[in-house]
Amino acid sequence: MKLRKQRLMKKPICYLMTILYVLSICFSVASAADHEEKDENRLLNSGTVLKEILDVPDDIPQDLLDKADCVVVFPSVLKAAFVVGGSYGRGAMSCRKGEDFRGSWGAPTMMALEGGSFGFQIGGEATDFVLLIMNDRGASGILTSKVKLGADASVAAGPVGRTVSAETDATLRADILSYSRSRGAFLGVALEGSTIRPDNGANRKIYGTEVSAKKIVLSGQVAVPPGAQPMISTLDTKTPRHKS
Repeated sequence: MKLRKQRLMKKPICYLMTILYVLSICFSVASAADHEEKDENRLLNSGTVLKEILDVPDDIPQDLLDKADCVVVFPSVLKAAFVVGGSYGRGAMSCRKGEDFRGSWGAPTMMALEGGSFGFQIGGEATDFVLLIMNDRGASGILTSKVKLGADASVAAGPVGRTVSAETDATLRADILSYSRSRGAFLGVALEGSTIRPDNGANRKIYGTEVSAKKIVLSGQVAVPPGAQPMISTLDTKTPRHKS
């Protein structure tokens, strides 16, 4: 009799454990899908932000855009992250294909912007950042590992306007030119002290496999994911050819 009671008690426990196990799997799958959706949204938002900025002729000078090897977009970076010193933002980076960056724009790698001080208060507004990578040194460094802006790669606030004179100043010799947009205002902004690196975890979710940022961007063998189509289309339309 006692043995029978023990068996009867074990059955509900087994059922409960089975249910909990199934639920844990469901939650894990849902969590993975949620993260993947967030990364897809970052790609879509990056394309939207870039198009809005490049559609305004008085924002980024066309001749600088045409000389850029790569473009990085970080949409909706929040000041709250600045205050606690956590992760500032997530976005995407696309480069012109080919060893000399002379080809069409290729598949993007997901990127992370972290740490450092942006040198001004943004308030409660979300801020969009656009970085122009102006040479091979800046591009190769960022695609390979974490880069500290101002130390591992020179960075300057990008000039704003329709055209830029070749004699503007030394900032045009920087590896990276950086811009921000907040509350409708667009301006060059210094990002010294911040770090930028490939977001390998997000790349794995977007591309479904372990693939390096350098291979994604430079090999020409990785297809552009659907979420990145608006971003790449905008770049191909606005600056189809590299100009030295």
